[in-house]
Amino acid sequence: MVRSEHTVPDSSTLTGWYKSSFSGGGQGECLEVARGYGDVPVRDSKALTGPAVVFPAEVWSSFLTAVKGGSFIA
Repeated sequence: MVRSEHTVPDSSTLTGWYKSSFSGGGQGECLEVARGYGDVPVRDSKALTGPAVVFPAEVWSSFLTAVKGGSFIA
């Protein structure tokens, strides 16, 4: 993965992008995550060639645990 410390300038160079099955409504406010990397790339679903922010796997896992536990409410 060619990147700076925490970003990939053109996320289209990565493969394996997917959206959560909970995404919907057609409002275009979705994030996509790429599978198959040691770190976790995340991008805006509207910006397919835009940058991706890259999180260490353990940080992403902690974030997901907090979301599932109700720590973040929209």
